[in-house]
Amino acid sequence: MSAIRQKANDKAQSAKDFASQAEHLGQYTASQETEETGSTQAVEARFITPQDPVIQTANDGRLPTVPIPEAVKLNSLKDQLEGKDSAEGQDAGDITTGENGRTRHGARPSQESSTRETDPSALLRDAVPPSRTNPLFPPLPLYGPPSLLRNLQSLSFRISSFFLSLLFLYIIVLGAAFTSIPKACRWFWMRLTFRDPASNRPFYQEERRRSERRKEENKNWKRHHKSPSRSPFPDDKEDTFSGRGEEFVPSEGGADPLICDIQYYARRVGLDCEEFAVQTEDGFVISLQHIYNPRDYKPVPACDREPHGPEVFSTPMNPSGTPGPHLPEFHFPNAQQYPDGQKKYPVLLMHGLLQSGGAFCANDDDSLAFYLAKSGYDVWLGNNRCGFNPRHTLLEPKDPRMWAWNIRQMGVLDLPALISRVLSETGFSQLGLVAHSQGTTQAMVALAKEQRPDIGSKISVFCALAPAAYAGPLIGKAYFTFMRIISPGIFRAIFGIHSFIPFMLDMHKLLPAGLYAYLGYRVFSFLFSWTDARWDRGLRDRMFQFSPVYVSAESMRWWLGRDCFAKQKCILATREEGKVEDEEDKEEEEMEKFYNEGARHPTEQPVNRDRTNKNTGSSITHQRTWPDNGKDRGRFAWYDERAPPMAFWVAGSDDLVDGRRLLRRFHRKREPCVQVVHEKVIEDYEHLDVIWAIDSIEQVGREVKEVIWKTTPVDDREICRVPMGCEEVESLSTKGAEDAQVTHLEEPRFPPAAHIELSNTKCNEKMNRRRDRSN
Repeated sequence: MSAIRQKANDKAQSAKDFASQAEHLGQYTASQETEETGSTQAVEARFITPQDPVIQTANDGRLPTVPIPEAVKLNSLKDQLEGKDSAEGQDAGDITTGENGRTRHGARPSQESSTRETDPSALLRDAVPPSRTNPLFPPLPLYGPPSLLRNLQSLSFRISSFFLSLLFLYIIVLGAAFTSIPKACRWFWMRLTFRDPASNRPFYQEERRRSERRKEENKNWKRHHKSPSRSPFPDDKEDTFSGRGEEFVPSEGGADPLICDIQYYARRVGLDCEEFAVQTEDGFVISLQHIYNPRDYKPVPACDREPHGPEVFSTPMNPSGTPGPHLPEFHFPNAQQYPDGQKKYPVLLMHGLLQSGGAFCANDDDSLAFYLAKSGYDVWLGNNRCGFNPRHTLLEPKDPRMWAWNIRQMGVLDLPALISRVLSETGFSQLGLVAHSQGTTQAMVALAKEQRPDIGSKISVFCALAPAAYAGPLIGKAYFTFMRIISPGIFRAIFGIHSFIPFMLDMHKLLPAGLYAYLGYRVFSFLFSWTDARWDRGLRDRMFQFSPVYVSAESMRWWLGRDCFAKQKCILATREEGKVEDEEDKEEEEMEKFYNEGARHPTEQPVNRDRTNKNTGSSITHQRTWPDNGKDRGRFAWYDERAPPMAFWVAGSDDLVDGRRLLRRFHRKREPCVQVVHEKVIEDYEHLDVIWAIDSIEQVGREVKEVIWKTTPVDDREICRVPMGCEEVESLSTKGAEDAQVTHLEEPRFPPAAHIELSNTKCNEKMNRRRDRSN
């Protein structure tokens, strides 16, 4: 009898503990809930990845990620309440895949089951202990349901951050103004001496020609409105892509009003745009723009552009009630409107830090998005959470939980949601992913074997423009150093726990567009050390209408704060690992020196220099043999065999990020599972030139177009139209092994495994000692 009573007491205690934890992680407390809200208590922590548990509420809503111990506690208490053994729940290795592509959830595995494996093909549960991931992605703060204490805390941070962040911004503006004085003096002097200050710009003549053309087109547009029967363009300037019979006739024109509207600028070049709302697995609603030719595509009804739901790579229903993916006869508007042989292969573009999808649409026909669309691709512009219009299915922008995210959530939650929606709308099984700056970071983080590598099967190629994996020398600037040395508490006191310096967005609404753009350029040019030397200056004001956007203070702390990128100087490796890589590179450079000078290094194996090949009779002279160390170089690889092919365009004069070091990682075979299909270093380019330079289409756009088509699956190539200019581009999968190597990739001038003995013994010992110290 006592055993039964004890069991009942234990179950009652379990119910009480679970109810307390469910309220602690829920949207509201029980006393705050109404008939309209329903029950908002947490019922389960759903592990999207082993490091990303999101909360599912009783009203079938989703709340953002919470610390892992809190999520494990909720699931364990639920298991106890239901009479289950917590150990029977799925472990972390089972979380990433599930029936119909959904995630499977359960209590996270114990520390003992998370021993580190260094094999690139190691299972996720064996590859990522918390001690490995936390130095790169520290836990996010936990904010519970609204309460008097939490509201006071939130208000205090809002007040302190309002004044202190404005002070910080004021100092930056003063610095930008001070550094502009010499430039202003030179400008006035050249004017006084009757010289054109812009005459020394690299594309001076081309800028003048484009400026004159825009003026002529504006005049033609005005005449067209006075005489509607006339074309807005002269006959010799009709915007026509010959050979395909497609004409891109502008439906907007005249003087540029400088507005933040992708659809307007798409219409100026004869295209159009529709916007979709996409729900992430943690409840955020993000925007996705679709660029299309209005002459061959009919927009999707507004009701079908609403969110499908939080699940990704599954079979949702449209809000209108029509079936979702995998039923092309009812859905897939692109597949329905384009016959076989004329379908367009989907391409998703992801923007950089503080930017939006409009960054790819600011250069008229030389905008990357418009260029790819007119070439024959189905172009989609992804935007990260919050952006210009912060939305969540349950939370309001004033709730600090809506801002508790950083680059990991953007990578493992935003990117899969966008990819899933594009595939669901187009009916394809893969797409091409093109990303710039921070967009490359979130993709590289998401594709890592420790994060969410399963999305690699949905990407036919990953094109990285100005890839942001390693920090450049700019991270040592005084203002960035200040943000790196202050504690997380002081960082939050200065920049808050909500949006990062929202005052910038307020100024976007209040200031004239031209003045706002000028100030934006000056401030960001000062901060990030780039110039507009290679841009079309006549379009510069338009470029800054699409930035900055709302980002969380936590995401900026990840980039610039004490614990993360600014300290580690890498997105997926600790500073200690970086030092080991530097030592290895230094040793290889020494070996290269020996090799180029014709000397024999002690690790070389002597060979007979004068022997003759018995089969061919040819003489073999001064031949070197090198032991194979490829497996060892990939011991700490970021990616496994699930990673898609990758292509890189590096800005050679980029001080913000170190793209060359990323390329060196692939040169030195530290990523044996990744196929690099193209790489290019553009020496004179700065960070934004890869998307905004006048010659960016010649330097980047055309190659991106060809690389995407080269890596398009053979089955998809058969049903898609060939992009203009890609008629001679062969499929990568049909080439021989010798032809499928890296395009433009400079092979190392000596075998990369030359320093075998030190790599096999000393370097591994150093790595292990450093890891032990960091743990």
